[in-house]
This record gives sequence, structure tokens and C-alpha cells, in this order.
Amino acid sequence: MQHSDTEYYMYLKFEKGLSQNTLDAYMLDFSKLAAFLSDSGVETEAATYEILHDFVIEISEIGVNIRTQARILSSIKSYYHFLIYKNKIENDPTELLESPKIGLRLPEVLSVEEIDAIITAIDLSKSEGHRNRAIIETMYGSGLRVSELVNLQMSNIYKEEGYMLVLGKGSKQRLVPLSPTSILHINIWEKDRKKLKIRSEDIDILFLNRRGAKLTRAMIFEIVKTLVQSAGITKKVSPHTFRHSFATHLLENGANLRAIQQLLGHESITTTELYTHIDINFLRQTIIDFHPLNKKKI
Repeated sequence: MQHSDTEYYMYLKFEKGLSQNTLDAYMLDFSKLAAFLSDSGVETEAATYEILHDFVIEISEIGVNIRTQARILSSIKSYYHFLIYKNKIENDPTELLESPKIGLRLPEVLSVEEIDAIITAIDLSKSEGHRNRAIIETMYGSGLRVSELVNLQMSNIYKEEGYMLVLGKGSKQRLVPLSPTSILHINIWEKDRKKLKIRSEDIDILFLNRRGAKLTRAMIFEIVKTLVQSAGITKKVSPHTFRHSFATHLLENGANLRAIQQLLGHESITTTELYTHIDINFLRQTIIDFHPLNKKKI
């Protein structure tokens, strides 16, 4: 820890009397804020309401659940109250800071245990079993939109390098890292895929139905719905829920906010243009280091 970080830690521990778990969460949140401000070329003590508001909005945009958003907001406010207490700043830039309004359509976030239950519910003895496992691993492992998933082309998957080229919103292409776990299950599915009689127009599409045709969005929704029911999960889950869970779990495990934004293919919504370029190897390492499934044995 730097000197200012240590001071803040001691303030939370002894003057605020936070429990160790809460203390650790606050320090993790502070590190996210510090990284965001550093990427934006702003010192923590010089941050304005506007830049802090951008930080809160970005957390909302990547799909972090409401409880985590509330805690991060509380952490930000706590840090700037500390700066005022230590006479390091005069005015509180968080005074008017509020959580972004979240629409009712925002999908819930699955816990890591619920993700595990869904994966366990896949019947690998069925012909579509390994395909469905690869679908879930790829959606959750790389945070893909359902439209990006169904359009994945085999020629755009670079296993040795560990990434894939996907077609995102507005027909924009981007490189997305593939975790070792996802690659493993794609390889297994490809063995079953070779047994299909594939339609000529879908010869390069990765995920196919039993008739050798490209899966539709509706089919992915149905696969997810069936697996969620089999896992005994009562939350309202859609394919997009895996994307939100991907972002939330990376953030909660300590990944850089800007890296998550890049992984999701979001355009920057902040007013600053001082972000540094993050290369594909760094993004791939982010998934390997911070994604829950990669912390387990394959």
C-alpha cells in the first residue's frame, strides 16, 4: 500500500471500526476508483463530481448488481469524507453523488455457485450436451452478447493465441479473449460437430443445431431457460444474465474497470479521452487472473 492508502486503511479500521470483510471490500473498491482515475489522468484528491459520476455510471453500464453498486458508492463517499477529515480537500465531490437509476429490465446477476449449478445441470450424455456446455462456458467465460455468440465463426477463433474475433453491435468487430476452460469445451464440442451434416451456408458457424444449421437467438434463450429450471434456480435468467455476471464477478474479484469495459465492447462514456490503450494480451490475462471459473481445476 502507498502511504495515503495505509492512512485510509487505518482510518476505516480504527476510527470507523469496520469489520475485516467490510474493510477488505472498501479497499478493493478504492483500488478500482484509483485505477479509473489514474487511467483518466486525475489525482484522487483532485477528482470532481463529474469524473466520479462517470465512474459510477460506468459501473452501472457494465451490469454490476445493485448491492455491489451501493457498496462501491458508499466506499467512494467514505474515502472523500476521510480526505475532508484529514484536511486534504475542502469540498466533498461526492455530496450530490447518487446511484444511477436502474431500469426494471436489468437482468439479475448469478452467483458463482449458481453458474456451477447450471453447468452441472447439463446432460453430457445427450447429443447437444457438449455443445451446450461450450455455449455456457463461452458466454460466461468471455461476456458475449447472444448475437455475438450465434454468429461466432470457426475461422475467427484463434485457440493457440487464446482469443476470438466477434461481430458486436453496429457490425463492429473486436478481439475477445478465450479462457483455457472455454477452449477446452469448444474442442470437445467440435468433435461432435464433425458428425453433423452441415448446411453449406453455415459451414463456418461454430454453434449449430442437430440439423447442422446456425442456432437462433430464440434457441439460446430456450437452452438457458431449460438449464436454469433443471438447476432449480428461480431467478429470471436470460443469456444476457451471463454477460452481467461475467462483468460483476470480474469486478468483484479485483479486475480493472477499464479492462472490463474493453472486454464487453462498450464505448467509453466518460468525457475524458485520456485512456491508455489496453492490448489483447492484457485483457486475456485479466480473464485468466480474475474470472472465477479459471481459479478452479478444469
